Amino acid sequence: MLGRADCHACEAAEADVRRICGELGVSWATVDVDGDPELRGEYGDRVPVILIDGVEHGYWSVEEDRLRAALAGSGRT
Repeated sequence: MLGRADCHACEAAEADVRRICGELGVSWATVDVDGDPELRGEYGDRVPVILIDGVEHGYWSVEEDRLRAALAGSGRT
């Protein structure tokens, strides 16, 4: 997940991703876009951004059913 500090939407998305990935046994990480100029330029307007295996899955909010289906389809669960 890509996000930034002091971002309410990022905190909410991170909680959802933590819960969903925890239930599915899928590892995940959060990266602060403000720590990398390239990421900030690419994604800074759209955080939080959910990536699956490095590919953009969605942004601004977590669509739980869609995320679960994508993780199941990626072979990660």
